[in-house]
Amino acid sequence: MSGSSSENQQHKDARHEVAQDKDAIRTRRIAAQRSVRRCLGHNGMHVPMRERLAALLEHGPLVHDLDEPPDLYGDRIVQALEERVAGLLGKEAAVFFPTGTMAQQVALRCWAGRTGNATVALHPLAHPEVHEEGAFGALSGLRTVHPTREPRQPTADEVREFGEPFGALMLELPLREPGFLLPTWDELTAVVAAAREREAVVHFDGARLWESVPHLGHSLDEVADLADSVYVSFYKSLGGLGGAALAGPRTLTDEARSWRHRYGGQIAHQFPTALSALIGLDRELPRLPSYVAHARVVAAALKEGLAAAGVPWARVHPGVPHTHQFQVWLPYEAEVLQEASLRQAEETGTGLFWNWTASGTPGTACTEVTVNAPGLEWTPDDVKEAVSEFAGRISSRGGFPG
Repeated sequence: MSGSSSENQQHKDARHEVAQDKDAIRTRRIAAQRSVRRCLGHNGMHVPMRERLAALLEHGPLVHDLDEPPDLYGDRIVQALEERVAGLLGKEAAVFFPTGTMAQQVALRCWAGRTGNATVALHPLAHPEVHEEGAFGALSGLRTVHPTREPRQPTADEVREFGEPFGALMLELPLREPGFLLPTWDELTAVVAAAREREAVVHFDGARLWESVPHLGHSLDEVADLADSVYVSFYKSLGGLGGAALAGPRTLTDEARSWRHRYGGQIAHQFPTALSALIGLDRELPRLPSYVAHARVVAAALKEGLAAAGVPWARVHPGVPHTHQFQVWLPYEAEVLQEASLRQAEETGTGLFWNWTASGTPGTACTEVTVNAPGLEWTPDDVKEAVSEFAGRISSRGGFPG
């Protein structure tokens, strides 16, 4: 075997080992999430199918008539969900989509046709730029530009003074990648006004808009009223099986239905997903403010607990969470923290942290913390006790860095 062939085989073997390691960690994490006695946040994506179906049958009759025939290409229960979302957001109409990726593709494509400008201004850390493999350009002929590259929401001056025209401003609320960050209400209204000055339409990526209300201090419909169109997700914070909705003027949603069909989203039956969304709107949406409030309690206790445990450098970001989700950064390799987290969950039944990733800065790693219903039972002392136990596991694997 030639030298280059041998090196290629070694690279393939190394990639295979990495993939196997990731699969093994994922399997352990799912098993631990299912078995722990207590955790800060429940992740419905790993709940067994039997339990998900049982929950639909238990709670479904409270939100919709289950003796009604199933939907067919978007009528009946799907239409009821669309009307509910439009009402909550104060928009003229809403249209259901199987995914948020498709919903935003369609929304911004429709706006480009109306404005005559296919350029979309958004953050480089926004979901379409990080997680959608260039879909805006590849599928819809859209071009993206970035008013700022700072790890925060854009400012009104950055939008107003950006050096080239754009037809739409897309704001992800909250901006997940740098820490689920939101602007203040005054900052948000100023950014929207700056876009209007440029005669651009405003679209909100509201995958997590539901939980943004406490920080912004205004109702859902008041927040949504700032934008020409809004996308919302049903599975991230509401616990649905999937799905999304695009809300805005009826002329937009009518056109969006045609594009949904062209993009392959005209699915015969969506009643399980729509039913789970209605359940989430009834059960989880009213609870989100309490999750946000308690996330702030948990974040403060985490900070105190890490300091008391002697961790030399740690960051909870943002210091006061804007939603019920936030980041924790620690000065260790992700593999060390991942193993400590899994062992804590497996051996004590307490799930404090779950998925650590390398931050880009050597020797540091980051995790996302979500606080929802199970986390409401945790007192600050509970959090500090769990942090102390977790920190001891890191120390036992080689001590804190100097």
